[in-house]
Amino acid sequence: MDIWSHTQHLRYKRDLNAGEELLHLLQNPFKQTLTDGAIWSALGISLGFTAFIAIAFSFVRPYNSVVYAPKLKHADEEHAPPPIGKGYLAWIPPLWKTTEKELIAHAGMDAAIFLRFTRMCRNIFLCLGVVGCGILLPVYYTLNSDKTGNQKWFMRLTPSNVNDQPIWALVITAYIFNFVIIGFLWWNYRRVLQLRRIYFESKDYQQSLSARTLMLNDLSKRYSNDEGIARIIDNVVPHASFAKTAAARNVRDLPDLIHQHDHTVRKLEKVLAKYLKDPQNLPPARPMCHPSKKDPSYSTYPKGQKVDAIEYLTQRIKELEIEVKEARANIDKRSTLSYGFASYDDISEAHSIAYALRKKKPHGATVVLAPRPNDIIWDNMPLTPAKRSWRRIIINFWIVILTLVWIAPSAMIAIFLVNLSNLGLVWPAFQTELSGNTGFWSIVQGVASPAILSLVYLVLPVIFRRLSIRAGDRTKTGRERHVVAKLYAFFVFNNLIVFCLFSTIWNLISSVTTDPQKAWDTLSQFGVTLFISLCDISLFWVTWLLQRNLGSAIDLSQLWTLIYSFFMRKFSSPTPREMIELTAPPAFDYASYYNYFLFYSTVALCFAGLQPLVLPAAALYFSIDVWLKKYLLLYIFVTKTESGGMFWRVLFNRFLFGTILSNLIVFLTAWVHGDGIHTMAFASIPLPFIMVIFKIYCSRTFDHKMHFYSTRNINKHPEGAMQKDPLRSVGLAHRFGHPALYKPLITPMVHAKAQNILASIYKGRLSDGREAYSGDTMSTSGYSDAYVMNPMNAGKPGKAASLPGLEIVPESRLDFEYYKTRSEFASEHGGGDIFGRSNDVLRPGTPGSLWNGSEPTSRSGSPTLPPMPKVDSPGAMGTRTMSLGSDIGMSYPGGYSQPLGSPYTPDMVPGRSRSPFYAHGNDSGSNLVANAAAMPMTTPGSRERSQERLSRAPGGAGMLGGGPRGYGGLPQEEDLVEHDPMQYNYFRQARTSRRY
Repeated sequence: MDIWSHTQHLRYKRDLNAGEELLHLLQNPFKQTLTDGAIWSALGISLGFTAFIAIAFSFVRPYNSVVYAPKLKHADEEHAPPPIGKGYLAWIPPLWKTTEKELIAHAGMDAAIFLRFTRMCRNIFLCLGVVGCGILLPVYYTLNSDKTGNQKWFMRLTPSNVNDQPIWALVITAYIFNFVIIGFLWWNYRRVLQLRRIYFESKDYQQSLSARTLMLNDLSKRYSNDEGIARIIDNVVPHASFAKTAAARNVRDLPDLIHQHDHTVRKLEKVLAKYLKDPQNLPPARPMCHPSKKDPSYSTYPKGQKVDAIEYLTQRIKELEIEVKEARANIDKRSTLSYGFASYDDISEAHSIAYALRKKKPHGATVVLAPRPNDIIWDNMPLTPAKRSWRRIIINFWIVILTLVWIAPSAMIAIFLVNLSNLGLVWPAFQTELSGNTGFWSIVQGVASPAILSLVYLVLPVIFRRLSIRAGDRTKTGRERHVVAKLYAFFVFNNLIVFCLFSTIWNLISSVTTDPQKAWDTLSQFGVTLFISLCDISLFWVTWLLQRNLGSAIDLSQLWTLIYSFFMRKFSSPTPREMIELTAPPAFDYASYYNYFLFYSTVALCFAGLQPLVLPAAALYFSIDVWLKKYLLLYIFVTKTESGGMFWRVLFNRFLFGTILSNLIVFLTAWVHGDGIHTMAFASIPLPFIMVIFKIYCSRTFDHKMHFYSTRNINKHPEGAMQKDPLRSVGLAHRFGHPALYKPLITPMVHAKAQNILASIYKGRLSDGREAYSGDTMSTSGYSDAYVMNPMNAGKPGKAASLPGLEIVPESRLDFEYYKTRSEFASEHGGGDIFGRSNDVLRPGTPGSLWNGSEPTSRSGSPTLPPMPKVDSPGAMGTRTMSLGSDIGMSYPGGYSQPLGSPYTPDMVPGRSRSPFYAHGNDSGSNLVANAAAMPMTTPGSRERSQERLSRAPGGAGMLGGGPRGYGGLPQEEDLVEHDPMQYNYFRQARTSRRY
């Protein structure tokens, strides 16, 4: 009913007050008027718009590859998707030809599992649609008639008037449905297991450090050290080979300092971007800002008064750099946390140990396979089991409250926003406005409800992610699985159960309140009332599912990305960093899409027996979406954090739950409309139990093989003497140390068009003490009391060096392609996995293979590490050639980064001796002054300086503060100053010179 006709109808309701109208509306707030042509209009609009968007996409795609095929440009040769021609339909053949195994290489295991689940849903609903429509529709249409001639045709497709023996058709069909679902789930469970085995054998997994590493949580104080971790494993698995262990160190407030630094740099970039938008016509007033409340000197600034933004942020970044360097240098390796890592040379052995300890807690510790380093939520790692359990209880409580509270807003949206005429019934002033501007409010009615619901559904995943982090989740992939579970529970409860039960329960309460004497009779009819209500709203779900294809088409068009990019470029002053991020492949939101697919499947399964048309509607959606999502995952989206396909069990369990929920509706139908002795209802009771038994069978048959590479120790000689390659795990502390210990500090990026004006803006503040010729002599103004030539760029002879501490980005380099291997950009766009640089891959035997060779051309603030040749390591054990592989771009406090020795120095081959001490040193509790200087004959500042320089990665120390050309003018090397041997500081110099 449109607004105009409804306003005319209001004349007959003037005797009702606002309160009575509201109670009348609340009896069925979610009910919408459905006409006979609703299903056909929904089908036509859905297919028509989808086809229109697909055709428009085919014409636009060849001319906008930045939006529609960014992975073709940025992925390395090994992970690049199949090439696409410039033809309008050239994007279709690669979707047909790309196999599942190739998809794993191009898009990752998570993408392959996502598409397999989508195909499974398509196949299930195609089969169920054939069975359901072939059996149930003829029965319902033939027997379901009220013989008045007023019954709508779609109500004849429900069992609302079908009784007694014909209900056997529904019960038999339910059994067929269950066994079809079981068959598809079993087949795909086996296939997912095969894909997991392929993933285990892939080169990326075999070369990753996390694949052969165990993570130990909840360590007691006695065992929270390097040796204690080894003893825990050795007590349970005494025949295990030598493991390199690393207990986590307490980084204190270092992560917060780095976060403040990154935030301040981005804020400065934004200020400069606005101020230097037109370098030829600068604003008359310099930008101002309020001092940060986290600034230790905040109280020294006048309250409420703004300061010069450029000068303040510049000084603040410089102070933060100094604080970060000092914090890194003063990390106490004796202060350990309650978790750690143990790495093995053989993947099979590591997985066998994890399998053996999966149900044990040796000395109170839990032993699991280590996640990838970029997957760990480091802030939650030190939480105790009691604190984590308490947090989960509190967070789950708030999620339940949020789920219940949302019932009221959802009902109000369904009553008033879907039909604004209802708002006029309870608000006379608005009714007058509605009657006077019918056209305008019709547009508002069509836009307001979808817009608000879409905004809510965009915000919900963000809320649940933050709540999951607060609950203590240790990994990002684990958090995403919990988000899927929470979103699914929220949607099923609010959008399905409440939607279906609200009117029935409200009418029940109203009837009992009105006539308490008939309360028992009313309650006894609850099942019948609920069944009729479900039949009435069944067609709504058919039209609703048909309209879901519009969302898939909008995803293909990347409409929101185009709109956001347009407004960002045209109506704001984006920083170079923001412009670069606009060209990066976006991350795929698996949690949201999995939730949608599971919810659509649950709706289709629940109403399959009441309205069989819902099955072909769901099959149509998945048939279209499986191809559209395949293109998106192949060419546009990346997986932010790869889980290796671990979403499958979450999907499997929720699909089983949806099936069991549909079995309960079959039981309700058979109980209400079956024979008098409920034979058919009792016959449907085994259906849920069959699904539970199937779940237990699959869990015991497949789960262990899917999770563990090996469930037994394949070593024929468990008493082997040593590792195959001791250097395979040399980067354990480096990789699994807290990122705050080695994360390079980002450098402010400024557009090249403003380069000539920068010196006059900064006035030398960014260039004191970082390198020679770096003072005011770098001014580009041309005025000075002495003529000094500009220093040359070291990498480009004859070219002037850029301003120290700033990264000048020309227009031609505002592209993710030039920065894809830098952690500050890659971390949000796949972690560098598809770009040829994974932080978790070891390449033994290839010196310097992990040094990032692309950064020197694009970064001035944080130095890059050029390939380093092999060096002969001095030592009593003789000369041995070592390879670089784990120190890439990382800089640690002294004594932390190399607990078992540097890879540039000889490494003792561990023996199998277990008594009385372990073969490797316990860096957490012994040899704490092993590097102390002996009584010197010369000054420590010059002792073996040339030898130390050979073994130090060029520029590596610069990572502590942004590099030798870093932002804050912070020196990265100690000056070679001679000291008097009689002074106290003389003996401290040997230690501080090695601190970084």
